[in-house]
Amino acid sequence: MQQTRFYPIGTPGTPWGEAERADWRARQVRQRSHADDVVARVDALRARFDVETYGTLSADGRTYPLLAIRSRDWNPDLPVGVVSGGVHGYETSGVVGAFEFVERSAEAYAGRINLLVVPCVSPWGYEHIQRWNFDAIDPNRSFRAGSPAQESAALVALLAPLRGQVLVHVDLHETTDTDESEFRPAKAARDGEAFEPGGIPDGFYLVDDSVQPQPAFQQAIIAAVEQVTHIAPADANGEMIGSPVVGHGVIEYPVEALGLCAGITGARYVTTTEVYPDSPRTSPEECNAAQVASVVAALDYALAHR
Repeated sequence: MQQTRFYPIGTPGTPWGEAERADWRARQVRQRSHADDVVARVDALRARFDVETYGTLSADGRTYPLLAIRSRDWNPDLPVGVVSGGVHGYETSGVVGAFEFVERSAEAYAGRINLLVVPCVSPWGYEHIQRWNFDAIDPNRSFRAGSPAQESAALVALLAPLRGQVLVHVDLHETTDTDESEFRPAKAARDGEAFEPGGIPDGFYLVDDSVQPQPAFQQAIIAAVEQVTHIAPADANGEMIGSPVVGHGVIEYPVEALGLCAGITGARYVTTTEVYPDSPRTSPEECNAAQVASVVAALDYALAHR
C-alpha cells in the first residue's frame, strides 16, 4: 500500500539515523512525574510489602529508580505470580491497575503464591506519555539477553532467577487511538517503511502465547473482565490488529520470539491485557478495574489449575 501519511521526521523509505532520533527526542515533552505518581505510591506500600530497587534508568539527564513490589514473607516453596505494568509508558491503566491490584487485592493471596509486581517498567516513557524509550526503542520488542533497552534489560535480570518458578505472568497494556495516529506512523518512519493504516479494536482483548496457548485460562480472564467492561469483537476479516481471533476477545503472538514482556518468565500461564481507553463506552476507572479483574482472574485460575 502506498504511504498515505508522512511522519514529520526523516525521509520516507529511509530508516532513521542518529540525527533523526535526536530530532524525535527533542520533540518529546515531560508531562507527568514518575516520582509523584509511582515512587510515592510505592513508598506508601512499604509497611505492607517488600520493595526492591532492581535498577536505575538514566535518560535525558534524569535518573529513575526501577521499583518492584514483593510479597512479604516470600516462601520459596510457593509458586510465583508476576504482574508487570507500564512497559509502554503511555498506557496509563497498566500502571494504575497494577497499583490498584496491590493496594486492594494482593494481600488476599498471602500463603498461596509469591507475588512480584512491577508497576512501571518504563519511567521515562511514563513521564513523556510515550510508547518508546528515550532511544526510540520499543521496550516491548526488546525483552531478551543483551537488550539495547535499559528498561527491558533490567527487568530480564530481575526475573532471571525466578525462571522455572513463575506459574503466571500478567502484563498490563492498552491499545489506544494514538497507536494509529502517532505510534504506528512513527515506527514506519523510523524503520524506513510505508505506513499502512489499520484499525483499533473497540474494547478489551487479550494476547495469548501461540507457542503454548492456554485458551481456558484466557477465557476465564475474559469472563471476569466482561463483568467490568466490553470485550472487543473481531473485525470483518475475523481479526484484531491483523491477527486472527482464536477465541472470544483473544489473539495470539509468539511472545518470547518477539521479545515481549510476557515471554520472559517462562510461566505456564501468560497473558497480555489490552484495554481500549478511548472508547466512548468506557471510563478511566472502568479501564483500571478491568486490569485488576484480569490479574485476579488470572491468579485464581492458575492456582486452581496448577
